[in-house]
Amino acid sequence: MLSYQHGYHAGGPADLHKHAALAELLALLTAKPRGISYVETHAGRGLYDLAAPEALKTGEAAAGVGRLAPDPATPFGRAVLRSRDLHGPVAYPGSPLVAGNLLRDQDRMVLFELHPAEHGALTGNFAGSGAAIHRRDGFEGALALAPFRPRKGLVLIDPSYELKSDYAAAARFVTALIRKWPEATVLLWYPILPAMRHETLKSHLAPLPVLVDEATFRAPPTRGMTGSGLILVNAPHHSETLFDRVHAQTAAVLRPDRSAMRQTRRRT
Repeated sequence: MLSYQHGYHAGGPADLHKHAALAELLALLTAKPRGISYVETHAGRGLYDLAAPEALKTGEAAAGVGRLAPDPATPFGRAVLRSRDLHGPVAYPGSPLVAGNLLRDQDRMVLFELHPAEHGALTGNFAGSGAAIHRRDGFEGALALAPFRPRKGLVLIDPSYELKSDYAAAARFVTALIRKWPEATVLLWYPILPAMRHETLKSHLAPLPVLVDEATFRAPPTRGMTGSGLILVNAPHHSETLFDRVHAQTAAVLRPDRSAMRQTRRRT
């Protein structure tokens, strides 16, 4: 479970899907002065070098953010451009830094990362930021500490899914978290793979108030992940067009699966 390192996949098509949605959600949740709690269960290191050997080996960044011109008029574009301003032209923000570039002084950030090297890098990258960083299993830690204060909040769940059991574990965690912290909005990412294990995950969470968005990669690899999925639980007000905005920003890289969106909206 501790073998996964996100540097090989940073800035790829799945990251664009997840991070553009995250940025749009944060823009909605921070539109009013009240502070929010932002929580991640699998934070990674938070900042990536797209010229590093890991990123160059897979080429995912070239097929992802390399095909986009970040738009400063969008929350995601602002987060990417701010990261480049601070860390150089080949820097890419992981989800903690996307959030960190958009959160305000009154907001709280809590990050969980179990991998020792990733946790060490995360701690260094966020030194002085005020973020609470835990080397702890994110599912266990977030459930133990929830509900967070401020009570209005967003939880991003982004497991590696290296184990088949990760799908069921993610579904159990979301259900338990909402029971304990009903005010939370949850954004859960999952890969779309030939085995289609994500369908079981979706069915487990269908009883909750969810929106689902799926996208296929316009330049899929010859094997492995061909698309990306997001489940949004307890969507905030004015989320109706959120995924439309995400796909407008990522159209060069992702092709939306409109049938998945329509089915979910009918259920909710």
